[in-house]
Amino acid sequence: MRKPYILLFLLSITAKCFAQSPYTDSIYQPEIKSVEFYNTKKQASFPLITLGSGEKVMLAFDNLNGGSQEYYYTIEHCDALWNSSNISTTEYLQAYSDDKIINYTYSLGTFRKYTHYELTLPNENIAPKIPGNYILKVYEDGDQNKLVLTRRLYVLNSKIGISAEMIPSVDNSTRSTNQKINFTLNYGNLPVQNPATNLRTLIIQNNRPETGMLNTQPTYIRGTQLIFNDVNRNDFPGGNEFRHFDTRTLKLNSERVLRMMHDTANTIIMLTDADQGQQANYSFQYDLNGSFYVLNQDGTDPRTDADYTHIYFTLSTQKSPMDGSPYLVGRFNDFKLDENSKMHYDANTGKFAIVLHLKQGVYDYTYVWVDKASGKADDTALEGSYFETENDYQILVYYRPPGARWEELIGYRLLNTAKK
Repeated sequence: MRKPYILLFLLSITAKCFAQSPYTDSIYQPEIKSVEFYNTKKQASFPLITLGSGEKVMLAFDNLNGGSQEYYYTIEHCDALWNSSNISTTEYLQAYSDDKIINYTYSLGTFRKYTHYELTLPNENIAPKIPGNYILKVYEDGDQNKLVLTRRLYVLNSKIGISAEMIPSVDNSTRSTNQKINFTLNYGNLPVQNPATNLRTLIIQNNRPETGMLNTQPTYIRGTQLIFNDVNRNDFPGGNEFRHFDTRTLKLNSERVLRMMHDTANTIIMLTDADQGQQANYSFQYDLNGSFYVLNQDGTDPRTDADYTHIYFTLSTQKSPMDGSPYLVGRFNDFKLDENSKMHYDANTGKFAIVLHLKQGVYDYTYVWVDKASGKADDTALEGSYFETENDYQILVYYRPPGARWEELIGYRLLNTAKK
């Protein structure tokens, strides 16, 4: 068990607490689907750009109601823990404080008609002036109370060196299941009077904020180096490789697909998934670390000619519906544990089931068990956990400049456990 002084970035998600915050990745309207947000250098990448570098992020989403809506957007500066910085827009934004999304196209040749919207940032109307965390808000009719979706954006101004490594857990009881992250910060000439108050480092696994661990107090200091290698800190369950499915073509059954049906809509029935919680040994399989790609092998532009499909998932497990419920989550639904991701028990088959409405593409997903009595979520109960699992860890370093009323993002390191 992790020590109590290791601060979690977010409290464990529970079945009793599904409220959405305007400072998380969230979708507020059921007709909004297939939200993508990434650095344009690589689809599905971490949504981080370097200030003044010319890098951009792409936001893309569909409205299944079709037609055209008047969507506006803005970005708001936040601190390391995603609380509003409460500073004026003139302090963190260039040009305007909000703008209208004007880039949209209609679907072509699909069963399900939809309208596809796109936005790139920074642009001539909306651009960040200072580094840090930003929340991108999309809303209707110029009214921020009518939120459509929110996405977290990271703007970097690199001022600190980061070295990091993954090692087995020091605790013998979790040595085969956990991945411990040690790291060192080298702040050079940066004015750091008190590392515990001037700097905060957040580590998250596979871009899942609920896994985050916050570090403020280094284990020891050597010159301008801050070493974080306490035996009890940054010890993450390795989890398992994500499950996946492929619907790039609706003409042939792909791996894990049992049957396809086409009538007034596309329907796919998946093969039943097994409970992997008691699996003895780790088995490698390539995954996307929870991400997804919208793709269509049968068309020319998946943004507008990829179709939507009703996909039936079933899970076979010895766990009782009296004790809790499984949830099917991935980046495609922001790993949200809510009624849209909750599986329901079918007494006739003795399995848990769910139907999702998803656009064609390649998807990663995982099962999370939520205990009914405690309300606690367990990522490993149905998947298992292994030291060997390939994971990405995002290491983010935040700094409050002397006299400033906000925190800046001054360091970023992507650590992949399979790459040295």
